[in-house]
Amino acid sequence: SRILISGSKAGGKLRFVIAVIIFSVVILIHELGHFLLAKKNHIEVLEFSLGMGPRILSTVKGGTRYSLKLLPLGGSCAMAGEDAEDDGPGTFNSASVWGRIAVVAAGPVFNFLLAFVLSVIIVGCIGYDPATVLEVTEGSSAEKAGLEAGDVITQYQGYHIDLGKDLYVYTYLNELQEEDTIHLKVKRDGEIKEISYKPDVNVRYLLGFNRSDANSMTVESLIKGMPLEEAGLEAGDVITRINGVEVPDGAAYEKYLEKHPLSDQPVTITYERNGLEYEAEITPREYRTPVTGFGYNTYSEKTSGFNVLKYGAVEVKYMIRTTILSLKELVSGHLGMKDLSGPVGVVDAIGDTYEQSRNEGTLMIWMNMLNMAVLLSANLGVMNLLPIPALDGGRLVFLLAEAIRRKPVNRQIEGMVHFAGLMLLMALMVVVMYNDILKIF
Repeated sequence: SRILISGSKAGGKLRFVIAVIIFSVVILIHELGHFLLAKKNHIEVLEFSLGMGPRILSTVKGGTRYSLKLLPLGGSCAMAGEDAEDDGPGTFNSASVWGRIAVVAAGPVFNFLLAFVLSVIIVGCIGYDPATVLEVTEGSSAEKAGLEAGDVITQYQGYHIDLGKDLYVYTYLNELQEEDTIHLKVKRDGEIKEISYKPDVNVRYLLGFNRSDANSMTVESLIKGMPLEEAGLEAGDVITRINGVEVPDGAAYEKYLEKHPLSDQPVTITYERNGLEYEAEITPREYRTPVTGFGYNTYSEKTSGFNVLKYGAVEVKYMIRTTILSLKELVSGHLGMKDLSGPVGVVDAIGDTYEQSRNEGTLMIWMNMLNMAVLLSANLGVMNLLPIPALDGGRLVFLLAEAIRRKPVNRQIEGMVHFAGLMLLMALMVVVMYNDILKIF
């Protein structure tokens, strides 16, 4: 099994070093799973290495070469006869089919075990985030339906909720619609109660632009199909007046909207472009937002004893479910290639997380870095189990077919399929890396 991971410096040296360490640990544990099960099944491991490229350090022990290589881009557990038709003693193919299945599956399983161990550490230190209702909007449909502050949400729209972030991810990936009915199950005083109601709708009128920052009136981007875009404004234009009232900065703009809320009545926008002044009369567009009518907890609460193990497992479950949900959204087209992040994006995310954690103290730096390791490890486990050629999941498909048929699939055909899969994965990696670089710069 081989994992190829590409990295790029996405900031200071320290963030790069931290990213490399996290990648290395996650990969090392994955390959260690393959290694230990290979040894268990009497398969000869030719080389166990961390990194790729030229060897920096290397030693041979027990017939296996252990190597540290120059480029921190991945790792490998090279087994005798793994990608060949050789079934001689000590080769991969000489082991029983269930032994080989165990060897291939061990990589992802060890990633899940690593994620669990790290999650237990995190929960033991800072706790977990129960999906507790913190507030219910007064007069809202949620309040009328009987939802109360202090209720713990256990199910939302049929989706089981363990943590506050479970609810956050589900609602982010499944946008609430006006015609929906919200179905909740909540725990209150040890009892499960079912609550259903139609969402309330917030109605706003918008011009349809994003500012470069809160203090500026410079148009950073325009929302497609909204009034300002239809009126011909462009990114870089500076809005200077609304209905003749000067709005020199963001504060003046917000103050104007407080006194004169936008409605379905036309307004005159004055803006500057390249030193010239223009006017456009537009009608703000109605923007309707369905809302749940309640706020819920996303912050950690301390726990102890068996609950540390329980919620450590729940954290891993959350990571796995989130990965699967994201893949589902990708396949359905709700998420696109631009939403994918590869190693370059991950390095940048680790760097940003580190920088944001510095003001929160040493403990939060450690916890956030461990959380990134949990995320990567769980993701790597799930992705490697996908039935895609060249990945562990693709190999498992052929091995399971062999177990059912009681004879192996043609080794040459299997090798060709895995090679084609590897080429496609490499092409996808290049595309994702290119997108990550565009996002950063």
